[in-house]
Amino acid sequence: MNAKHIIIVIIIGAVGGVFGSLISQDLLAPTQEDLIRSFYETENAVYVSPHSIRKNIGDGTYALVDLRSREEYETAHIIGAVSIPAYATPDKSDYGAVDRIVSSFRELQAENPGKDIVVYCYSMPCMTGRKIGQMLADRDIFVKHLGIGWQEWRYYWDLWNHDGETKVNPADYIASGSEPGAFSGKNKDACPVDGGDFGC
Repeated sequence: MNAKHIIIVIIIGAVGGVFGSLISQDLLAPTQEDLIRSFYETENAVYVSPHSIRKNIGDGTYALVDLRSREEYETAHIIGAVSIPAYATPDKSDYGAVDRIVSSFRELQAENPGKDIVVYCYSMPCMTGRKIGQMLADRDIFVKHLGIGWQEWRYYWDLWNHDGETKVNPADYIASGSEPGAFSGKNKDACPVDGGDFGC
């Protein structure tokens, strides 16, 4: 085989490889329906409804974690939440404290076998929970996220609660100090919708 034939074979092989790669990408590419299904599977695996947290507060269903600074936690937090701060101060993150954060979550996991650990931070768009969640997932610790943050829980109660829950007192779901606090309010189970897993 002369050099001309070798060059032709190389060109044909390269062109065939490119076409084969393009065809297999098209055949293996997820459909729009696949992407939608995956989105909802992820959303349902990661996010926990604030209604579910409120309804089950204090009954041991979840281990709830406040990621804000210790100072902010002690000022006020969701009742029953423990503090594992990802912020050193209200203005300064502490994401570099990987060993402290990871060991705190491992300890919490050991104290709460079989329970979902649910984290929350400042607000719905806050990236702290996502960053800490990624840090933990990289170390085989898997946490869920409260669907809202502290701001919505404390200041926008009516934004996420159903109209039928007006008898619920928001102050019953907030604690101050260095301890998680225990729920002692009434009407914890108020929920106008009985939708099983898809209800409150």
